[in-house]
Amino acid sequence: MEQYDSLIVGGGIAGLQAAIQLGRYEHRVLVIDAGYGRSTLCQSYHNLLGWPDGISGNELRRLGRLQAEKLGVAFIQDEVVQAVKKGKPGDGFELWGKSGKGYEAPTVLLATGLMDPLPELPKLKECLGLTVYVCPDCDGYEIKNKQTIIMGSGDVGAGMALKLSSRTDKLVYVNHGQRVVQKELLEQMEQHGIAYWAEDIQEVIAAGKGIFGGVVLASGQSLAAERGFVAFGGNEVKSDLARQLGAERMENRHIITDSRSKMTSVPFVWAAGDVGVHAEQVTIAMGEGAQAAIWMNKALLMMKEEANAHRVIVHS
Repeated sequence: MEQYDSLIVGGGIAGLQAAIQLGRYEHRVLVIDAGYGRSTLCQSYHNLLGWPDGISGNELRRLGRLQAEKLGVAFIQDEVVQAVKKGKPGDGFELWGKSGKGYEAPTVLLATGLMDPLPELPKLKECLGLTVYVCPDCDGYEIKNKQTIIMGSGDVGAGMALKLSSRTDKLVYVNHGQRVVQKELLEQMEQHGIAYWAEDIQEVIAAGKGIFGGVVLASGQSLAAERGFVAFGGNEVKSDLARQLGAERMENRHIITDSRSKMTSVPFVWAAGDVGVHAEQVTIAMGEGAQAAIWMNKALLMMKEEANAHRVIVHS
């Protein structure tokens, strides 16, 4: 089993930023990436410094990987399914992938992220990040004064519609699956002039590649729109490795970390990005990746100093 100084699980935005920082410290770093994630689905991030015209998640990942590789960071495509602590704190960790390969290091960063639940609707994914969005903080600006359909379910979709009502007065909420919506929320939507349909969506209308044009309902009726938002709730937080290692998590499965260092409750295991507890933003994921890497470097230097001191004692 090949040994590294640091193992980064997840090759998304947080993992790549951490890899770049650790590479600049000249540590031996391996990024274990499943090859897909939330960022691979977004075709354009609009709110990033330096990218006023947007950049896709895949392109951002490609550029980040090239930058990290130039610093000597290694990459492998695999999905880690088992994580084991070796002995006492400081003895390191073993990670095992679906490939059957094992990976070993004294420090680990979990940057495994989360996945938004998306209905299997034709043409939906090709619009994500371009004209259909999931995050009101990231992309609420993109629907300003535009006819917008909220594709959601139950109270979650209603809550999204109400949150976006400050951006446009041309909102329609389609309750795909017809889950119950609280009477109070229905009344609030009516007060805000939000049209409401409790009916399944049959397909997304694409007015061009990546251009959202509305939806076709199960009844066959079409609803036209310029923009869309998805709001189904129940994100899949990919924190099972943290559970295996004994790291503290919230009830919603997000990993709890120290606000200063991003270390979890397990010594020498860090977490950064959407798998942690915070707003789900690319820029925050970048910052947390760098933040975690800085403290991982401190830990590695401390381990090296302790190992050198031990050698001096043994040989004296």
